[in-house]
Amino acid sequence: MGKDVIIACDFADGKTALDFLDRFEGKKPFVKIGMELYYSEGPKIVEKIKNRGHKIFLDLKLHDIPNTVKKAMAVLSRLDADMTNLHAAGGSAMMKAALEGLTRPDGSRPILIAVTQLTSTDAGTLKNELLIDTPMAETVMKYAGNAMRSGLDGVVCSPLEAKKVHENCGEKFLTVTPGVRFADGDTGDQKRVMTPAQARLEGSDYIVVGRPVTAASDPVAAYERCLKEFVG
Repeated sequence: MGKDVIIACDFADGKTALDFLDRFEGKKPFVKIGMELYYSEGPKIVEKIKNRGHKIFLDLKLHDIPNTVKKAMAVLSRLDADMTNLHAAGGSAMMKAALEGLTRPDGSRPILIAVTQLTSTDAGTLKNELLIDTPMAETVMKYAGNAMRSGLDGVVCSPLEAKKVHENCGEKFLTVTPGVRFADGDTGDQKRVMTPAQARLEGSDYIVVGRPVTAASDPVAAYERCLKEFVG
């Protein structure tokens, strides 16, 4: 599975998202549909974008008791997304239940990954608000290991942790890394960030890029810049 850039289509409504994708004129970038767009438009926006030929990362970060997550994943599996996720903090039983719910009767399923720690979380937040005294890197590795042992395909992590995740969980265990910004760009509310080129060197399999592309004056050029820096 080759490296790829996923554009975070964090828009308030479907028309804005589809108008944005119209600008790519034949290109079919991998697209992330997150909470804002999904809650605004519902499942039909997944179907519409999928029918246009895009791969879809459905980023809803499920986190609940195992039975609830299992049933929710069974519903999401019908949407034919290519990738979806949950919070590793829900524990191994929840992750195993999610995998069971996501797997269709024919054995097929989307890629399932677990969020370790949000890229907006820094060491201070981890210790002072979440009351986790273990250092960030160790926390991420523990969550990644739990996800791997639960049968998941990979994790969402900062590009700062991608190399270590591969060392601990194997090269085939996917690292999907948000928190990517151009060297000359604004980091916004992200705390743990890298450039696309740095993320490639650190072993990220997918980078998720939002505002550096969606808020650019020329989104297509910004996307192509990401591809060039990350994929080569």
